[in-house]
Amino acid sequence: MSLRNRSDTFELDGETTIHRLGYGAMRITGEDIIGRPDDEENARQVLHETIAAGVDFIDTADSYGPGVSERLIREALAPYPEDLVVATKGGLLRNTDGDWKPRGDPDYLRNAVLASRDRLGVETIDLYQFHRPDPETPFEDSVHALAEMQDEGLIRHVGLSNVSVEQLETARDIVDVATVQNQYNIANREDEDVLQACEEYDIGFIPWFPLAAGDLGETGAVIDDVAATHDATRQQIALAWLLQHSPVTLPIPGTSSVGHLKENVEAASIELTDDELGRLSDL
Repeated sequence: MSLRNRSDTFELDGETTIHRLGYGAMRITGEDIIGRPDDEENARQVLHETIAAGVDFIDTADSYGPGVSERLIREALAPYPEDLVVATKGGLLRNTDGDWKPRGDPDYLRNAVLASRDRLGVETIDLYQFHRPDPETPFEDSVHALAEMQDEGLIRHVGLSNVSVEQLETARDIVDVATVQNQYNIANREDEDVLQACEEYDIGFIPWFPLAAGDLGETGAVIDDVAATHDATRQQIALAWLLQHSPVTLPIPGTSSVGHLKENVEAASIELTDDELGRLSDL
């Protein structure tokens, strides 16, 4: 199955076109997102199959591994297809206990961008996202650092992650924001206001944890009913809903399995009826 011609597209900053269903490369690392995966060849195969399926948007972060996901992407896919957009993130430190520690001071972010460029093997990072605001650093300082690196040609598009509407507005006064990546799925819509702001400004909204790791809670019964109608899985319906709920959503389901990857891609071909979309949206 191929994604091409079955999933509509979105333009980052009105200039870089991607298919709206992407791939999140967090799961190609080791257990708890620390270290190497048990089978690196399988991880590279998943990446190859991602491209073969027509996916042209891959999202990762320097904290995945840390550094492991970015390295594997380069090993598997470089030299990159001309239409492939590889997004990464910086602003979170990892330790062996698996903690995620915000770090957003400008000097750190500059070093993180340079290191990601090297691991990915690129001169300019297609989309660089500030992974999480740092309470120890003024948010404006972090965003200014990314804007400066964009001016220098180190970053093509600037994105944010885990931000509020107020922080998005602050950032937009400093730099053109291409994407926002916040937790969002059919069972957790706490950031609906951020999604609506992205719709207003034509900013891509990347819902992380798009499948809620399969735990869809009380929404499961309705999803299962719709899934049965389409001979689909509940995860496929959750992805189809994300794609149809808003024209700016860019789901990036992640997996370390080729089989699950293909199932995710097939979700882009599911057309929910207005009634089904309404039932799911009212959950």
